[in-house]
Amino acid sequence: MKRIRVIPILGIQNGNLVKTVRFKGANYLGDPINAIRIYNEKEVDEIGVVDIRSSIENKEPNYRLIEEMAGECFMPLSYGGGITTLDIAKKVFDLGVEKLIFNSATMEDFKLIKEVSGLYGDQSTVVSVDVKKTWLGKQKVAFYSGSKNIQKDVVVFAKELAESGAGELIIHSVDNDGTFSGYDLDIISTISTSVSLPTIALGGARNIKDFLNAVEIGKASAVAASSMFSYKNQDFKSILINYPSQNELIDQFYSKLSEV
Repeated sequence: MKRIRVIPILGIQNGNLVKTVRFKGANYLGDPINAIRIYNEKEVDEIGVVDIRSSIENKEPNYRLIEEMAGECFMPLSYGGGITTLDIAKKVFDLGVEKLIFNSATMEDFKLIKEVSGLYGDQSTVVSVDVKKTWLGKQKVAFYSGSKNIQKDVVVFAKELAESGAGELIIHSVDNDGTFSGYDLDIISTISTSVSLPTIALGGARNIKDFLNAVEIGKASAVAASSMFSYKNQDFKSILINYPSQNELIDQFYSKLSEV
């Protein structure tokens, strides 16, 4: 029986836990430390935390908060947001973070990716490939919370990241983010089958069946979600930090995966 990582992604803004829809309108969810404590009890595989405003506002990471989160985590912690230099990356790693998540740092070049990967290993270097459709339906790479696109083919971009030292790619659909509409299986499959790197599906998950589709159809190596783990229902009104039980994951996900 395969065991695929199922990863909660926590968005933070000004030290608070928040959730967007299509990268807009951050809804306050509570305290990220409390969320991490709940995920500890749920025995999650790993957790990702992304400060959604620090790069846009040209701010360094909130080191105090990162240290506190890392101290609470019983699972591997990935962090992204505001990491623009190797010195900043070193500070974040020193606080107990296992992986760094990059996005805007790859917009102009891949220098920082190469530096971090060369010093800490590619297993510690994750890039979120945020993908947004143009009005013509073309998939473009997005940066700064989806507000800026570059005219580069997403597959070409993913291959360049692989060659530059990235160890893992998060494939995040801007258009599906927070919508409970399911993953964008086409773009996940397109990127996953084009690079040899592990890929994580993100954006739109609504149930465990979507996890199965992301792996079986999208060929993702792992799955991630935020809204699904933040609300009791899909109406965005009842906040509830949650995660499937291990029995649910076994019965509805792991046991149904093909062994190929």
